[in-house]
Amino acid sequence: MNKTVNHNAWFMVLPVVILVAFSAIIPLMTVVNYSVQDTFGRNQFFPVGLEWFKEILYSDRLWGSFQRQLIFSAIILAIQIPLGIIIALNMPKKGFWVPVCLVLMSLPLLIPWNVVGTIWQIFGRVDIGLLGYTLSNLGIDYNYTQDTLDAWITLIIMDVWHWTSLVALLAYAGLKSIPGAYYQAAKIDQASRWKVFRHIELPKMQGVLMIAILLRFMDSFMIYTEPFVVTGGGPGSSTNFLSIDLVNMAINQFNLGPAAAYSIMYYLVILLICYVFYTVMTNIDERNGV
Repeated sequence: MNKTVNHNAWFMVLPVVILVAFSAIIPLMTVVNYSVQDTFGRNQFFPVGLEWFKEILYSDRLWGSFQRQLIFSAIILAIQIPLGIIIALNMPKKGFWVPVCLVLMSLPLLIPWNVVGTIWQIFGRVDIGLLGYTLSNLGIDYNYTQDTLDAWITLIIMDVWHWTSLVALLAYAGLKSIPGAYYQAAKIDQASRWKVFRHIELPKMQGVLMIAILLRFMDSFMIYTEPFVVTGGGPGSSTNFLSIDLVNMAINQFNLGPAAAYSIMYYLVILLICYVFYTVMTNIDERNGV
């Protein structure tokens, strides 16, 4: 028996497709167009092929920014994922304090990125900032505007403060989805707390943890506003990440061709990482029989 397929739902999706076309696809095609052309001004362009891609690919500038970006993202994941899991494990599972904890954990996520950067820019100042002034009075030589290590520590602590809540909430949602029968069986078998976590909680959290890792890696890999507000890429170029370097090339130096090639390579790296995470998450779901 042939089933009649109703395609009327596509008319509901059509406005979204049109919006995405104007907000994403058309700008992307414009960037691709700039990446293979050069101009002498007066809106006159001539093709240069893959010249800009070769120039960017073999430049120390790109690889320096890429290395800093990877190191920053790796540190962020190494801190936020375990910390978020620990927080989720210690959050109350029922009672009055559940909504209180959820609201408190959500508050940092509601603060805009530029406001977060401004808060920590002031917070770390040695003259008026609580953190900088306190460390200075304790005899600790701290100045994130002049010392590379201090700048990195400030940015890492800022990002941990801002985004660890996301990991904790996702991990908490994974824990809440575990049926109580699993814990009852573990209690009957007199399993230790570590074994409960290792064999029950961690496997059940794999899906949400992969989502948390993906989101946090992508956010940290594309971070721009917070470090730009706090350090501006300095001191020197120590916190000049890929996004900041790209904006400097496109806007401050107005090298549209190289910047367009730079952004496309940036986009392809992010797309590749998304594909890897998607493949891993799909394999986990198939292994778990989802």
